[in-house]
Amino acid sequence: MRLEEVVGEFVSASNLTLLATDGTGRRWVYKASEAMSPLWDFDARTLPARELATFLVSEALGFGVVPETLWTEGPLGIGSAQRFIEADPGFDPRPLFLPEVSESLWPVAVLDVVCNNADRKLGHLLRESGSGHLFAIDNGLTFHSEPKLRTVLWGLAGRPLPHPMVEALGTLQAAFGQRLGTDLEMLISQHEVESLHQRVDDLLASRVHPQPPEDRPPMPWPIW
Repeated sequence: MRLEEVVGEFVSASNLTLLATDGTGRRWVYKASEAMSPLWDFDARTLPARELATFLVSEALGFGVVPETLWTEGPLGIGSAQRFIEADPGFDPRPLFLPEVSESLWPVAVLDVVCNNADRKLGHLLRESGSGHLFAIDNGLTFHSEPKLRTVLWGLAGRPLPHPMVEALGTLQAAFGQRLGTDLEMLISQHEVESLHQRVDDLLASRVHPQPPEDRPPMPWPIW
């Protein structure tokens, strides 16, 4: 897929994040690999590939919580293109967390555990205007081989996984031996793929959302 024109910039993003259009005028959120800001724990140039890998895992789980994400050639070079979501301006995610985390957030929570998301903020949850579908965006800080999970979803910690989540994990596990495994090996390192397999195995064995870590900050900052 090729993006033709940059038409805007998301100025609040920590990395260069652009709004671009393809040849049909369809809008995409564009992140170019060579335009990412340096990070101490991730090779910033790999963040767009991790965005795509998270989408593939979400689809393999059957969750559909990550907007369509493709590998693209754009005005600033290769990177990721994620379908632009027309977000409901009246959506406030905070009621989903109080007085306790909503069951509707289980797919995002399981996806984040599996993908080892190091930066799940409140503001990364969007409700699409019209459809009302909940999406989780900004998934670049994922798949590190070391434990990195930082999330606002710790309200689910210690809870048994609902049966549909267990079934989805089994489907994902089976998909590793098919095309998904090959696709992921082109996007993240072999060691990171092995760590992903281990996280899925561990979650299927425990069938419980993990507890927050005690040896590192468990929450992203800022949380929004």
